[in-house]
Amino acid sequence: MVTPAARRNAVAHAVEVHGLSERRACAIISADRSSVRYRSVRPDDAALRARLHELADQRRRFGYRRLHVLLRQEGHAVNRKKTQRLYREEGLAVRRRKSRRRIAVARTPIPLPDGPNSRWSVDFVHDQLACGRRFRVLNIIDDVTKECLAAVVDTSLSGKRVVREMTALIERRGKPGVIVSDNGTEFTSTAVLKFTQEQKLDWRYIAPGKPTQNAFAESFQGRMRDECLNEHLFFSIRHARAIIAGWVHDYNTARPHSSLGYQTPAAYAEALRPQRPSTLRHGESSAPMAVAYGAGARNFHPAIPVATG
Repeated sequence: MVTPAARRNAVAHAVEVHGLSERRACAIISADRSSVRYRSVRPDDAALRARLHELADQRRRFGYRRLHVLLRQEGHAVNRKKTQRLYREEGLAVRRRKSRRRIAVARTPIPLPDGPNSRWSVDFVHDQLACGRRFRVLNIIDDVTKECLAAVVDTSLSGKRVVREMTALIERRGKPGVIVSDNGTEFTSTAVLKFTQEQKLDWRYIAPGKPTQNAFAESFQGRMRDECLNEHLFFSIRHARAIIAGWVHDYNTARPHSSLGYQTPAAYAEALRPQRPSTLRHGESSAPMAVAYGAGARNFHPAIPVATG
């Protein structure tokens, strides 16, 4: 009996069952009478708990930190530790999915981005409709602002389709300094290789069997699968496009991102300051003039070989 609550319960039991006085019961248990008589004045926070439940239902894969940011944005005067306590008391903890252990290997630096458009990551994620038909999503992410620049949903995405979507994106946003992808057949197709040569793009491929070298895309797709794909049942490709487009808009404009200081990617990109033309720290870039400074980059990334041919 080390907690005040346990001591109060023991004193109450001695008084009610054994007929002892409160003073005698406190002396036997070595409890302070003021502690036994204390009654909590803490408010029940019913409105705050209810709102926390609503946010947790809407964002079922959010932890207490992101829910705390959303509560503060709504005007609730609550600190992080109180949010964590309420989150734990209400049983809202998100169950973590276990992953198999991997052997740690030595890593060498890769070219680091230092501004928007200095590096894009590209990759596919797969899912299926309610009827069992599979579809794919082509994701393009800016590694600095963490924005999802495009999420193309279709049942078939060939190399020519990748070129068409990439061309449209470059026309809207400008040419990136580096594009990072895996060695999938779509990215190593003749159409993509011809496109990179004509546009003079620096397209780099990760080492085979090393998805962690494309960490920005893998991290984004983990969030997409956890918060969107696993949360919805898609009845048609049109339905999947609408749901995924809505989630991407929410990801860019409303979802707090921990690596950006819990800002949204759109807000972070808007807050960046103009700068001179951007180049990569370890190698030259063909990117046009960058529009902003980038976030501080880590230096724990493996080397990515440059595509040949």
